[in-house]
Amino acid sequence: MPQVRRVKGMYDILPDDVGLWHRVERSAVALLERYAYRELRMPIVEHTELFSGAMGETSDVVSKEMYTFEGMSLRPEGTAGCVRAAIAGGLMGQHAQKIWYSGPMFRRERNQRGRNRQFYQIGAEVFGLEGPDIDAEQLLMLERLWQELGINDLELQINSLGTPETRAAYRTVLVEYFSDHMDRLDDDSKKRLDVNPLRILDSKAPEMGELIIAAPVMSDYLDQESADHFALLKDSLDQRNVSYVENPRLVRGLDYYTKTVFEWVTDRLGAQGTVCAGGRYDGLVEAQGGKPTPGTGFAMGVDRLVLVLETLNSEHNISTADAYVVLSGDSALRRGLSLVESLRDANPLIRFETNLGGGSFKAQFKRADRSGASVALVIGDDELANNAVSVKFLRDDRPQQTVAVTKLNEFLSDIL
Repeated sequence: MPQVRRVKGMYDILPDDVGLWHRVERSAVALLERYAYRELRMPIVEHTELFSGAMGETSDVVSKEMYTFEGMSLRPEGTAGCVRAAIAGGLMGQHAQKIWYSGPMFRRERNQRGRNRQFYQIGAEVFGLEGPDIDAEQLLMLERLWQELGINDLELQINSLGTPETRAAYRTVLVEYFSDHMDRLDDDSKKRLDVNPLRILDSKAPEMGELIIAAPVMSDYLDQESADHFALLKDSLDQRNVSYVENPRLVRGLDYYTKTVFEWVTDRLGAQGTVCAGGRYDGLVEAQGGKPTPGTGFAMGVDRLVLVLETLNSEHNISTADAYVVLSGDSALRRGLSLVESLRDANPLIRFETNLGGGSFKAQFKRADRSGASVALVIGDDELANNAVSVKFLRDDRPQQTVAVTKLNEFLSDIL
């Protein structure tokens, strides 16, 4: 039988590569829970109308990119499904809800670096809070995450899309502007002109660049409520010295956004530079059949954040162990596993890996080094006879030490 190949645009994540994924996922989840978000788990398959109603029939995602079959679609994003689940689960109308979710999303689009047909997101949504304070807290939380991951060169771009009434007025102005330059519009922009001209501002076509730069900007047409909301958001960022760029062309590609929209972007990934994006969607819950409820949220691309971390770290494998246990001699083989289990009992936060399958001292220390462990714990016949363990430091230039078994837990807690 010939070898079965993987599906185009979908990738295996091998054990040697999973370390950075764990780093992003665990850091993000731990931070979300520190900010009082709770996890929601949603199905991968939803009725197609959920996405077409939320994102718009003419959005690129709905019209070109979804995997659709028999009236159902693989989820291309998480917000619509989260709203549906929150309505169905009776979460709306109780009190403010702060929710996070994670998992694979699917879009049938052209493969390129940072853009796969199956990709992974961690997202967060907040229902029931309408002020700019929650918008600001989400951005401050994300800024904290980048710092904890050691990513210091992301650029925050922000904009306000105002209310639906504001957008309707702005839409009229844009139609007039682009209609006056019909001969300079590319084919996609001509299609969008009558359906949703705001999406023309999101065009990546090089020939559209000058025309888009010269187009009227939303900020000149904002209603007072939206302008005040945006001003208070910026003030909150300023107070924490979070740098940002106001991008009047930032409109996001989905119909449900209102007021605040934002993207964190990088120049490390070429054309696919957005690593996290979101904004406010105050009408989406009602549009899906729920009671009028304000909402705001974001999603970060785990795949892209991993790629960013890879560019920052030439050696990006993450250790699988904190302490590697080297066993030498018949007594050590018989008693070693029991001793290591006792260490695990007493040190639940320390990762121990025991050498299994035998091997010389040299071979075992090579495995210890590959594991990324900080120390090797050597258990041989001599150590067992003295009820002690030899500790060899693998990453620091420190002399080897012999530690009594009765003091080993305290010693490991101190150094690890």
